[in-house]
Amino acid sequence: MGHTGGEHVRQAVAGSVALLRTAVDRDWEAVRAGGLEWSCRRTAEHIADDLIAYAGRLAARADSSVPFDLTVDDGAGNEGVLQVIETMGALLVAAVRTAPRAVRAYHPYPFRSANRDGFAAMGVAEVLLHTRDIAEGLGLAYEPPAASAEYVLTTIFPEVRPDPDPWRTLLWATGRGELPGRAPVTEWRWQNNLVLPADRLTLEGLTPAAAADLAVGGDGGFDWVEGGPYEGTREASGMLVKAYEAGVHRPEFGVFVLVRREDDRAVGGLGFHGAPDEEGRVEIGYDLAAPARGTGYATEALQALSAWALARDDVRTLMATVEHANWPSQAVVKRAGFVRATLEEERAMSESRESDGPLHVYLRTA
Repeated sequence: MGHTGGEHVRQAVAGSVALLRTAVDRDWEAVRAGGLEWSCRRTAEHIADDLIAYAGRLAARADSSVPFDLTVDDGAGNEGVLQVIETMGALLVAAVRTAPRAVRAYHPYPFRSANRDGFAAMGVAEVLLHTRDIAEGLGLAYEPPAASAEYVLTTIFPEVRPDPDPWRTLLWATGRGELPGRAPVTEWRWQNNLVLPADRLTLEGLTPAAAADLAVGGDGGFDWVEGGPYEGTREASGMLVKAYEAGVHRPEFGVFVLVRREDDRAVGGLGFHGAPDEEGRVEIGYDLAAPARGTGYATEALQALSAWALARDDVRTLMATVEHANWPSQAVVKRAGFVRATLEEERAMSESRESDGPLHVYLRTA
């Protein structure tokens, strides 16, 4: 999976400026931008402000908002504003392209940080959506490449069921349009991926974009140890993609890649088999690439994810199913605080799974 965030930002800015440049002789201050309260001029300045804000946070690895605002000279005309957008866009492109893969910086929604792909997708979203707002106000036709909208959706709108038309889907998801069979959106936020720290590992939630790449044999944007990712991680990624396509994906109950802190190498996968049921029960599974086994990584990751899940109000019980002969995996769940279920529960689970052999079921409660 190639790192394309910078190129998506570059293309979005270039397309926006090319369109708006055809209307620089218009009075942007006197026209409201689409359904916004802002004028077209104010909205254009907002695009530039967002671009530099994202570039600044990512470049500084900031853990809070960087305290500055962009001010465009009062005497600058519309062409001047477009030059500022181009410049701020170039700075975000540079920040995204040069940021190491593991770097995260502050963004409030919803987990207090974003990586380079998150900042790139947020920048693209700002450009696409606000260019559309300005274009609507000025009476211009605007439709960005479908790939740009799809990049935004699969990176920071993981809970939005995809549609054959990514641009129309993005407009609907941000309260700017309609889709057949879907209720209008009145409130929305994008979602950067959840990242959970452990001792030697970081658990990085997969976006639909990364999961789709892993499911078809790619690396998902991670640098894997030899032999990784293991088959179970690819299968779980495929399950995530199916849930996303069905519109039932809950990002916080998806798949996490286990990344070793010391060298930023991915060593395995860990995740849920779906969202909690009505009783607050959710199943969890994991695997490691062969070179990472026997190191305690699985236990460490399972303990971290279990603690996070059981601290939530909607989770009461975690469940792990392990094949009868898989003694190493049974040892992992025991060390992570799971206890074996009753024989009746195990028998029912074996029958429902149509497994090749008996399953051992382990449970952990808060």
